[in-house]
Amino acid sequence: MGLFSNQELSDTQPTLRPLADRMRPRTLEEYAGQRHILDTGKPLRVQIERDEISSLILWGPPGVGKTTLAHLIAQRSRGYFVPFSAVMSGIKEVRAVMEEAALAHRSGTRTILFIDEIHRFNKAQQDAFLPHVEKGDIILIGATTENPSFEIISALLSRSRVYHLGPLDLDDIATLLLRALEDKERGLGQSDILIPDELIQQIASFSSGDARMAFNLLESVVQGIEPDATGRVIVTPDILKAALQRKTLLYDKNGEEHFNIISALHKSLRNSDPDAAIYWLVRMLEAGEDPLYVARRLVRFASEDVGLADPRALQVTVAAMQAVDLIGMPEGGLALAEAAVYLALAPRSNSLYAAYNEARNDIQNRPVEPVPLHLRNAPTKLMKNEGYGTGYQYAHDLAERVSAMKCLPDGLAGRRYWKPTDEGWERELRKRLEEIERRRQQPLSEPR
Repeated sequence: MGLFSNQELSDTQPTLRPLADRMRPRTLEEYAGQRHILDTGKPLRVQIERDEISSLILWGPPGVGKTTLAHLIAQRSRGYFVPFSAVMSGIKEVRAVMEEAALAHRSGTRTILFIDEIHRFNKAQQDAFLPHVEKGDIILIGATTENPSFEIISALLSRSRVYHLGPLDLDDIATLLLRALEDKERGLGQSDILIPDELIQQIASFSSGDARMAFNLLESVVQGIEPDATGRVIVTPDILKAALQRKTLLYDKNGEEHFNIISALHKSLRNSDPDAAIYWLVRMLEAGEDPLYVARRLVRFASEDVGLADPRALQVTVAAMQAVDLIGMPEGGLALAEAAVYLALAPRSNSLYAAYNEARNDIQNRPVEPVPLHLRNAPTKLMKNEGYGTGYQYAHDLAERVSAMKCLPDGLAGRRYWKPTDEGWERELRKRLEEIERRRQQPLSEPR
């Protein structure tokens, strides 16, 4: 078999292939889901049907049809189709493919190059495709589970159309499973399988929108059951429960889904939604996230979003972090949940966060002024002669316990960073600050 071939692997032993591979859709009509890009009249559907496809990136989670769609495009195309795995190949193989594609282009034949898991190629390897995409030697179809904005070089992105494929819905998954149960040629139709509709729905739900996972679950359940005296394979709720065991959640601790879920947790807390906060927190923990990472994010939220509206929030979250560190998981998960609910229901203020950022902005963008002399210590005679400490007013010696002495550099005199709100405890702190300002305006009293 040459490098350029549309011939598929032989099906002489189809039962040795996984059910998910055997049931791969053969036509666009069999393809499930992704209606937002493949419904009749949609631009991608029209391009495929006219064989006028251009370079594109298929982005989506596992098992939603990226590879299948690439193969369906190949079936409609009159050009060569070259499947290429970024996991199995390196720059040497890339160059060999590009050379043959250039020769084919000069003879009037275009090449569709499908790269599975294109995000695994480094920038140098991705750069190797650019001139050939520009000259039209290849039509590039890349499949990736990672956000192309972060994983694909911008030059390649600008020359490709990105299509975002979403998880399949329950009805789509159920349709695929029923098709597999009925198909006698490629599926499980030759067996007499009895499985209630509610269990089909349970498998669909368990698969989290991943068709490959759903097919694998169905196949493992059926293969694990001995036929009864009549030859029937009967799937019961208990059998299915034993086969499912524990759901594998889509999550990558270094990928986009990690940031998506921690963002959802933060925004649920900020919106005072304890139910959503618990859901996203537990989802992270169940997916295998480091519980101390979650605890650190809660501590950050306590200072950033609750702040002095409820100073106890910081105590609660730090205590939760210490509990996780001391007793570990799964017991520590409850401490994190307690902290999350507390944060969701606490009064909130971002005044500290705003004050910190405003002060940092001044430090970064304004001239750095020296510490005023009256605020400096004078441990030596020389420093005292230089005026260090002159004019300093010791607040404890004053009846008002506060003086009108300026503590900011001259260039920042009167600058107000912390602006307390009327939320929670900050209301009392605001009153205290107003009282302090009132005392500062009074004539300075004699030392006590």
